[in-house]
Amino acid sequence: MAAKAATRTIPIVFAVGSDPVAIGLVVSLNRPEGNLTGVSMQQTTAAAQRLELLHQLKPEERSIAFLVNQTNPSFAAAETREVQSAANILGVDLVVLNASSTSEIEAAFLTLVQRHAGALLIGGDIFFVSRTDQLVALAARHAVPAMYTYIEQTLAGGLIAYGAHLAETQRLVGVYCGRILNGEKPADLPVQLLTKVKLVINLKTAKALGLTFPLTLLGRADEVIE
Repeated sequence: MAAKAATRTIPIVFAVGSDPVAIGLVVSLNRPEGNLTGVSMQQTTAAAQRLELLHQLKPEERSIAFLVNQTNPSFAAAETREVQSAANILGVDLVVLNASSTSEIEAAFLTLVQRHAGALLIGGDIFFVSRTDQLVALAARHAVPAMYTYIEQTLAGGLIAYGAHLAETQRLVGVYCGRILNGEKPADLPVQLLTKVKLVINLKTAKALGLTFPLTLLGRADEVIE
């Protein structure tokens, strides 16, 4: 949004997790107009499904924490609405935690323990991708089952993830940058929707946490790390 406010002429290619029309980046997906286009990973729409999957893993838990970054307000608000709606349907008490720094992530885990939340859903904000190692370590230290947004996070030791492949998103952004540098205009390049999502389970981490995945959940997995 800051880049959009700074120029109406320099081409901008974005990768966002929320609806780019809803947050005002483009006029429409098919005809972006202006100087912006890019890729939407639709992470907010998949957030409710992540909570449902986490609930399938820990159906006995009546309280689940949700970690968001409120310094990215439009994304955090949209994602929280989706997750809260799913929590209401499931009859789960959603404990919303905010973190936008290393120290705040540490504090969020302490609050999670104090509030007796039995599992954690980590929001799709890109800040949390940069803090994957810290999140995985804290989840292990506090023995908290955590659901992640990006499948790359399971490769770093995360328990379970349901979402887009971040590397594929970056590849598509690169393709659009190349096309623009070769003379095409952002207004003529429709926003791409990354509709393919994967469910990845890390059984190594599950074993360390003393967790057993239901066969129904394992059967749905696109990839299992053993």
